[in-house]
Amino acid sequence: MSRYSKEFKLEAIRMLNEKERPIAEIARELGVKRTLLYRWRGEQEAKQEEAFNGQTGPKTEKRRETDRSRQEN
Repeated sequence: MSRYSKEFKLEAIRMLNEKERPIAEIARELGVKRTLLYRWRGEQEAKQEEAFNGQTGPKTEKRRETDRSRQEN
């Protein structure tokens, strides 16, 4: 599970897209790394409304097995 809420990420992206301040300043204010802000924006652009609705990253084989087990039960 993500440490940051969907709302936090979306607000960070909004601030980033306004381009009124340098990204370094926004990152410092929010207490996150600049690269994380870029990653969130990339995820949001790629997934649109599905962004930040669950686990991030590709599913590992172990996670797939766990998901299958839960569905069977």
